[in-house]
Amino acid sequence: MNEPQIWVLIGVFAAAIFGMITIVSTLFVQVIKAEIRSVHTRIDTLDRDVSALYRHVLGIDRE
Repeated sequence: MNEPQIWVLIGVFAAAIFGMITIVSTLFVQVIKAEIRSVHTRIDTLDRDVSALYRHVLGIDRE
């Protein structure tokens, strides 16, 4: 454990693992944000469709 090459390999390995964890967590957060935006858009669309049905079928304006 006293050889400099061993410490360099440990440092390179640690840096690579830290970099991969950073990249994976960043991409994961971006995917989660995109999914949340997608669900929000679907809910807005659903609300618009339900309001249109209320107006068309029942003559009620929901607001």
